[in-house]
This record gives sequence, structure tokens and C-alpha cells, in this order.
Amino acid sequence: MFENLSEKLERSFKILKGQGKITEINVAETLKDVRRALLDADVNYKVAKTFTDTVKAKALGQNVINAIKPQELMVKIVHDELASLMGGDTAQVNLSGNPTVILMSGLQGSGKTTFSGKLAKKLKSDKGKRPLLVACDVYRPAAIEQLKVLAEQINVPVYTEEGNKNPVEIAKHAIDYAKQHHLDLVIVDTAGRLAVDEQMMDEIEAIKKAIKPQETLFVVDSMTGQDAVNTAKEFNDRLDFDGVVLTKLDGDTRGGAALSIRTVVTKPIKFVGTGEKLDAVDLFHPSRMADRILGMGDIVSLVEKAQQQFDEKKARELQRKIAKNEFNFNDFLGQIQQIKKMGNLKELASMIPGVGKALKDIEIDDNAFKGIEAIISSMTEKERVNPSIINGSRRKRIAAGSGTSLQEVNRLLTQFEQTRKVMKAATSMKNPMQMMRNMRRR
Repeated sequence: MFENLSEKLERSFKILKGQGKITEINVAETLKDVRRALLDADVNYKVAKTFTDTVKAKALGQNVINAIKPQELMVKIVHDELASLMGGDTAQVNLSGNPTVILMSGLQGSGKTTFSGKLAKKLKSDKGKRPLLVACDVYRPAAIEQLKVLAEQINVPVYTEEGNKNPVEIAKHAIDYAKQHHLDLVIVDTAGRLAVDEQMMDEIEAIKKAIKPQETLFVVDSMTGQDAVNTAKEFNDRLDFDGVVLTKLDGDTRGGAALSIRTVVTKPIKFVGTGEKLDAVDLFHPSRMADRILGMGDIVSLVEKAQQQFDEKKARELQRKIAKNEFNFNDFLGQIQQIKKMGNLKELASMIPGVGKALKDIEIDDNAFKGIEAIISSMTEKERVNPSIINGSRRKRIAAGSGTSLQEVNRLLTQFEQTRKVMKAATSMKNPMQMMRNMRRR
């Protein structure tokens, strides 16, 4: 997402490279390029023009001090305005009410049902909520079954009334069910509908009026580009929703919806879907998104994803084993599995400043660890705990059992031993005096 926009903005800023100061001429030339880049990214024309006019006014009103180059100042101004354009502060979901009721709305195929499951999983794990998924799409044959499958995967109940074709009644009955069973979060999945379909729009208005949700979210497929903004406006005029969910931001999208939608409907983007897995959903952080658009990475989000998988007790035990040179293949496999839980590998790498651009044309297979896992799985428990016993005949057996070559097994064992040495040295650095004494003994 935003790769092309990032590249074009970077080229725009190069116009100011080497310039001693900001002038109306070089700013106008730079912002002409910026506006073209935004339009190419499918940003609404009025939004793009207002954005560049604001940046120009701020840039010409700034005195460039000696410590800051004009190019750097322009990047900062554009960054701040991009963050402001997308909402400025991170918008939180309203979890008041007992139970909290969240109503999903949107077009057919926008990803409402899948997002309902993702949101239930996220609020269950992050906020300790006890969710109930409600199947109010009585028109799409597979909708109820899809919600049941999702509910089973995340281990939450789902409410259905398969003989009832009245979504308003189903939603009301579901809230009563949640209260009776002490469930404190109700997520109502509704049918996809077109804004021009008066009957269907009347129906979702009736659902909202009947259940009085704390949150009404409009789910939109970001790959629909500028049409997503127009549709959001039409839905907002009828529903007055509380926030927007952008799905499929991991796809081949130009990203214009994310930059335009906040200004056009004056409602915040609250969540973004970043992949197919059920944990691939994040709160939308405007400032962090601006960082990524301008190639600055997103270290904060990367650290947060790591913390979600962090187990303090296991970390202390791992540190002890590394210090005693007892780090083994079981520990190594555990670390790989933690990294995989964090999400798409290329997405994670792009959060590191400068890395996203370097990886632009490189495909990182999410199955990159598959061969390593197969090799470790083919080892006996004794071999995993004590890799030094893995001799030539054992290596051949492991290669045959894992479906890999002897060279791949040898490479992994060599890399593992090098990793152990580096990790032990890094642990020793915590006590430099001890390290110096060890060196003198040698």
C-alpha cells in the first residue's frame, strides 16, 4: 500500500535538494508534483488541492534555520498535514453500554463478515470482552455459515435465527440473548447493500433505531478507490455512522480512500484490515500512517506487535539459557513461531525505516521458515536439546525426513551455532568487567 505514492513524494522533495532556502518558485514546483502524486493515488481532487494549498502557506510562512534544510522542513510540514488529513489523533472505539453493541454496515463484498470476526477476536484478547456475533444477513446464502465458521475459529458464540427473515427482530433478540448469558459485546453483521437501494437502506436504518448501537461502523474495501469515498458519504447521510473501517489495505491499492475519506465524511477511520488472517486488523493511527507514506517506517507498531507476543517469564528463561550457552533448537523453533504470529513478514519488515523501499521489488514468502521448521521437526528431542551430537549419519536422516538436502541441514546447523555465539556474546556485554577478565584469562 502507498508504495507508488511514497516514491512520487520522495521525487517531489528532491526538487528542494541543494536549495539554500524555500521560495515561492521552488515550493510551487514541489507542490505541483505532490498534488499530481496525490491525484495518481486516487485522492479526491478537492482534498488534494486544499492539502497542497495548506502546505504551501505553512512552508512560505516558515523561516528555515541553519540546522534544517528546506527539503527536511518540507517533509515535516507534509508529514504533519498528512496526519491531520487522516484525522490527527487515533480514534478509539466506544465500548460503553452493557452490552456494548456494534453495528456493521457497508456494500456487498466489502468484508463486513470477516471484519466482524476479526473485531470480536481483537476486543476479546485486547479488552477482555465476551463477544456475541449476530447473523443479520438473511439474504446471502453463505453469510450465516461464514459467520459460524469464523465464530468457531475464535471460540465465541454466534446468534442466528435461520427461520426468521426479519433482521430487526434478530438483532433485538440477540441483545436479549447477550444479557441473559452475560455477554458484554454484541457485533451485528448485516447484509451488504447499495446506497441507491431505498428498501435496504430503510432496513439498516430500522436496525440502528431498534438496537441503538454504541458504534455504527461503515466497512469499505479500500481497493474501490475514490468510489469508496463517494459511497461512504452516501451511507453517512443516511446512517450518520461513527467511524470507518478500511479493509484490504494489504492489496494492490493506491490508498486514496485513506487520505480522502476523513475530510469528505468528517468521520474518523477507526480500523484497518491488513491481511487475511483473523489477527490482521489494527487501530488506525494517522501519524504512523503518515510516517509510512513518507518512508519513515513504523517502529511503534512493530514494537506493539512484538509486545503482544512477548511472554516475560519465557523471556527471562530464554535469557538464562543464552547466558549459559544452553539455547537449543526447541528455543529457536519457539522464536520462529512468535515471529510468524506477528503477521506478514514483508509488512513487518516495512515498518523498519528505510527497509520498506529496499524490499519494494523483493517477494518475501510467508513460508520462508517452512524448510527450517521441517528440519527441526525431523530431529529427535535429544538432538534438539543437544545439537552437538548431530553427526554425519544423523544429518542424512534429518535431511531425508524433512524433505530437504544435506546442504540445507548443514547450513542451518552452521547458522544456528553462529547465532548461539553472537547471542552469548551479546549477553556477556551486560557485564563488561567479566568479559575483560575472561579475555585476560585467554
